[in-house]
Amino acid sequence: DLSGASTDPADAEASAIGAAVRAQVEAAVDEADAAVLVADARAGLTEADRDIARSLRRRGVRVLVAANKVDGADPLGAHEFAALGFGAPWPISASHGRGMDAFAEALSRQLAAAGGEARAESGEGEACAGADERPLIAVVGRPNVGKSTLVNRWLGVDRQVVLDQPGTTRDAVDIPFGHRVLIDTAGVRRRGKTVGMVEKFSVGKTLETLRRAHVAALVVDGALGVVEQDLHILQHAARAGTGIAVAVNKCDGLTTEARAQAKLTVGRRLAFAPWIPVYYISAQTGAGVARLLTALDGIHAAGAFDVATAAVNRVLAEAIQAHPPPVVRSRQVKLRYAHKAGGHPPTIRIHGNQTEALPPAYRRYLASRFRDEFQLTGQPVRIETTSGANPYAARRNELTRRQRKRRDRVIRHRRGS
Repeated sequence: DLSGASTDPADAEASAIGAAVRAQVEAAVDEADAAVLVADARAGLTEADRDIARSLRRRGVRVLVAANKVDGADPLGAHEFAALGFGAPWPISASHGRGMDAFAEALSRQLAAAGGEARAESGEGEACAGADERPLIAVVGRPNVGKSTLVNRWLGVDRQVVLDQPGTTRDAVDIPFGHRVLIDTAGVRRRGKTVGMVEKFSVGKTLETLRRAHVAALVVDGALGVVEQDLHILQHAARAGTGIAVAVNKCDGLTTEARAQAKLTVGRRLAFAPWIPVYYISAQTGAGVARLLTALDGIHAAGAFDVATAAVNRVLAEAIQAHPPPVVRSRQVKLRYAHKAGGHPPTIRIHGNQTEALPPAYRRYLASRFRDEFQLTGQPVRIETTSGANPYAARRNELTRRQRKRRDRVIRHRRGS
């Protein structure tokens, strides 16, 4: 019931979400070349189907009716949807693929008639095909910190549903934006605070998005600062090799004293990772959001790690001279040379002896030196090591005749004494 007449808070919440979703659907239909009305063949023609059909007819969009779930219903029963006035319905089974080829061909003909071919020739189709090569920027954080508001501010339109209640976004949504792709994600709460399978699924999708994104903007509430859950999200992003920037949102509602305290608190909580940049923004008013987007583009560009091998070895030599590797088991760890092993995240492979015994603290020291030298702010630099094999490990040292005689003399002397 989306009438909004109920006084029950749960009904009012559902009404607000339903109205916002309906507005987004209507906006998408207005922008579309064709629409697919998906109906339930098992349930048959319902009043809700008729209501959607009336709305589509008022907007004058080309419509195809897909009668889904015919695998569990009489295929002839799908023809009752012809009463909607959009021609013969297409009986399909999305879960089993039944009838999908014929339906896809019919949809292609509708798009061609609506002018889709002209747009494909103009290059829009190529832009979509190359979307996988665009920078993927994920917007992550706890619920109700302003992630969707930030995405809408960047886009300049109300593309995402925004309500003053947590849990509005349930899935990761990819949105092409210029030369990049923005990914709005669901809020991540503590594991013990998640309620229901839907929210647990949403959290899983957000963590999966962190693994495939190039850069992540962690949005935090300026009034609360960086809390424990934010640190867990940063940890997930660093392990996934995702570039990171922290956006402290809702700063427009803070007093001068509260803003100064927020900066102090955020700096203290992020002292363990000084390479993560922090930006203070207001997604509601737009303050600082353009600067944040420019910084995220810069972090992505740095992640490509386009450096020469000679430069990498120069930095390695300077780091070793300033702070030599430690001695492990009475033997000096030797780092001989290094080279680039990959980008996104920047990865450096170092060759030497006993490199597997290199302590984590020294690896962090090397990562910090490389990050400072090559301006990799916001990037989790990875250090990989390879030890050269000992060519004499499997060979036994054969004694000469003189060495054997000397060994025998030593043995006789010890036995006699």
